Amino acid sequence: MNKLYTITVGFFSFLSVINAQEIIKISKQEVLSRVAEDNQTIKISNEDFNAARADYRQTNAIFLPHITVSHTGISTTNPLMAFGSKLNQGILTAADFDPTLLNNPKQTQNFATLIEVKQPLINMDGFLQRKAAKSKMEAMTLQTERTTDYLVFEVDKAYMQLQLAYKLVDVMEKALKAAESNKKLADNSFKQGYLQRADVLAVEVRVTEVKNQLQTAKSNVENASNYLSFLMNDTHSTIYKPADSLMIDNLYAEVSSQISTERSDIKAMQLASHAYESMHKADHMSFLPTLNAFGSYELYDDKAFQADASGYVVGAQLSWTILDGTKRFGKSQKSKADYEKSKLQYEQYVSQSQLELNKAKRMFIDAENKLKLTKLAMEQSQESLRIRTNRFEEGLEKTSDLLITETQFAQKQLEYYQTIFEYNYAQAYLNFLTKA
Repeated sequence: MNKLYTITVGFFSFLSVINAQEIIKISKQEVLSRVAEDNQTIKISNEDFNAARADYRQTNAIFLPHITVSHTGISTTNPLMAFGSKLNQGILTAADFDPTLLNNPKQTQNFATLIEVKQPLINMDGFLQRKAAKSKMEAMTLQTERTTDYLVFEVDKAYMQLQLAYKLVDVMEKALKAAESNKKLADNSFKQGYLQRADVLAVEVRVTEVKNQLQTAKSNVENASNYLSFLMNDTHSTIYKPADSLMIDNLYAEVSSQISTERSDIKAMQLASHAYESMHKADHMSFLPTLNAFGSYELYDDKAFQADASGYVVGAQLSWTILDGTKRFGKSQKSKADYEKSKLQYEQYVSQSQLELNKAKRMFIDAENKLKLTKLAMEQSQESLRIRTNRFEEGLEKTSDLLITETQFAQKQLEYYQTIFEYNYAQAYLNFLTKA
């Protein structure tokens, strides 16, 4: 008894959860606005750009000085350290040159404050590395733009899927209403002796089939709503209803037969290739000498944070690593291979994009032709159903023929609305592929 009670309560709780789901009407523009604000993919893309910009800002080091400040305290009886500490503090006396004191000094304390400045002057590989970082940052900017374009296209597709799902629900609800109406006629005819039990059972099977199809259509509404929620980064279990119904979109304009190399993702690939080229040149420039200026200001005392003595050092250093094993040669060869690979990837990407454009144009033409045929087939099927329904009501039509015609009409409706979706999707996809 307790088990039965638990199952019953659980069942009704489940039904209450389903009924508690909100149904919210939403327009495509609202979806686009929420996606632009909350979509995780866009946020990730923005962080990728921020990382690339941070890498570029790090290259400011080839222009700006490197400054460090340190304070060091020591206590020593080391002869050299003790003598040097007194010398830096400026407290040496003639007595300190006594060999006995020099060899065996007393404990000496020294506190030093050191301010060091290093200024790069000529660093050719650094300049090219900065150029590569800038190209990468610009590429990420364009990639972020393309990510946004793609999500606009995904919103178009998802919103159309939601519209199609509601159309399918509408078709199946009308089909169910017609099937139930035919079932009533069949029951009356059976009672009057005009139909056999097998005919009534066939009508009942049709009603069950339509109910199953209706349930599937309603599940498609939930699936489409969940995907919209995902795009908008909405964690609530909301059922959305489109503000406008599925209809033919005649906004198509003739597009170029060639893919545009000005498209943001293609330009991003090109900039990435330029970055690899700059890195390869930078590896070549690492064989050249570098010139850096340096300077330091030093404060000394035998007490912490005091400065009774001071001094400075200023200079410049020209350094040239003649041979670093074969490390630089291998690094240059690797960067060259990366550069050549990036050029091949760019060419392949352009070629693949052109292939997608050609395929999308053919898909649109096919959908356009199919749209005319499915509309005509739906109209013919509708008329056939009307005639057979009238004849069935008069007892002049077989039950099986009516059921076949009714099923065909529902199928033709579904095919027609599916074709509208394919037609609109093809247009949206073409716009996405040709958007510069």
